[in-house]
Amino acid sequence: MADIEVNSTCEDGYTVESVINGEWELITDALSEDGPSPNEILAADYASCYIPALRVAAGKYNYDDIGQVEIEVAADLDEDDDLESIAFDLTVEESLGEEEQDIVDLAEDICHVHSALVEELHAEIEIESGV
Repeated sequence: MADIEVNSTCEDGYTVESVINGEWELITDALSEDGPSPNEILAADYASCYIPALRVAAGKYNYDDIGQVEIEVAADLDEDDDLESIAFDLTVEESLGEEEQDIVDLAEDICHVHSALVEELHAEIEIESGV
């Protein structure tokens, strides 16, 4: 048995209904009419993976409560609608001090989505903490 099991069904058109691990439902639409596109989901998934990774990385540097974390994702598509670039504008409520960049780098290593993407698609991350 696999660690992750997804059953995806497309009755017609471009809308796909997926059930993840028999429990979670996800609607994806390549045209972004009935739900987010796969690229939009990937961008959101990347950010939603990176935030907990950042919290774990901060904890390793003894920043146990970094407050609210927000990521604004900007992703560009090429002429074939393939993801060409992803950038994060990251805001952290509490200051991460001099270790800020080390924490960002460690979070990249911890983030499973980051690890799964080809190097050309790894997010370029800018951070502002202590806001």
